[in-house]
Amino acid sequence: MKLSLLTLFCVFIISIFLVACGAKETSSSPEVGNPSRGKELYNKTVLGPRAAPGCITCHSLEPGVILVGPSHAGIASRADSIVQGLSAEEYLRQSIISPDAHVKEGFFPGIMYQKYEEDLTEQEIQDLVAYMMALK
Repeated sequence: MKLSLLTLFCVFIISIFLVACGAKETSSSPEVGNPSRGKELYNKTVLGPRAAPGCITCHSLEPGVILVGPSHAGIASRADSIVQGLSAEEYLRQSIISPDAHVKEGFFPGIMYQKYEEDLTEQEIQDLVAYMMALK
């Protein structure tokens, strides 16, 4: 009887350990993008540990108003048709992490900060994309 109680106790402890490890693994993956957090990030003048320029520093949210980069007014309505084969979310994400991948006509490569993928967390990138998807 003692052996079966000890075995049961060991199985119980191992089960708790496995559940705890599994919970830790799933909590480390980013959640779906949050537009409210994305808006807050978008409107910051500096981002990340290197004080990179925030989105609002170079991109206007007013139609036709160009600062350094193109206006993001209504970007969600047109992002899925800018690059064939990319969804709006994919295009916006790629524009953040690889800004020279698709430079809009009239603008020059190398102008946009190139290290957002290193400076922002995956969650922050997802949050920015979620916010920009609300800009219709």
